[in-house]
Amino acid sequence: MIHNQLKNGGRLVRIRVFKMGFIKEQQKRLAIRFLSWQYEKKNLPTPSRVELERHASEIVEDAHRIARERGRNVMSIIKEMIADLKP
Repeated sequence: MIHNQLKNGGRLVRIRVFKMGFIKEQQKRLAIRFLSWQYEKKNLPTPSRVELERHASEIVEDAHRIARERGRNVMSIIKEMIADLKP
């Protein structure tokens, strides 16, 4: 988290600015939950936590790349990618 100060009518106001890493980390955590849920829903053995984290990171990075190229919503892309999960 970065703290910035702005002058507001003669007084300093402190604001908090979150780095993009915070948002990606939250998306990764959500992707891990979606992945776990999909594995359970399809009666597949759930991979280790490390594997889930790796897979979620790849999904989030791919979703951001697709969103940049096509101008779509990152969370929608993540949900679609996980829904298409194949064993």
